[in-house]
Amino acid sequence: MSRREAEQVASSSDSLNTPALSPHRALGQQAPDDNCAEEVAEIKALRTEVNDLHRALESHPAIDQARGMLMSLGPCTADEAWGILVEVSQNSNTKLRAVAEELIATTEGEPLPGAIRAALAEALRKRQEAAG
Repeated sequence: MSRREAEQVASSSDSLNTPALSPHRALGQQAPDDNCAEEVAEIKALRTEVNDLHRALESHPAIDQARGMLMSLGPCTADEAWGILVEVSQNSNTKLRAVAEELIATTEGEPLPGAIRAALAEALRKRQEAAG
């Protein structure tokens, strides 16, 4: 097909509101731009995942330490301590890591913030009622 014939086909496709096919599309292949866009999207998704994993690694020790504190003070299991931390986080509208850090700070004489203290007291009260 000559260039002129290809242009005529493309212009007739436009008149029918049908986009003309690129050579890659006509052969059932992806255009290079499609591959690039997919790779860019994948790179962005991977960067987000890596950032999330870094944040998790940074907060993991504090959360584990707070769980240990609850387990020894409770006494309760690791799963129960996790549930208490999650409940306190949700009920005090505080990030889980922040709840853990505030709980750890009490070992150095720092008081628990009011919202966390109230949510922790409520979570422990519920736990005692369920056990008793």
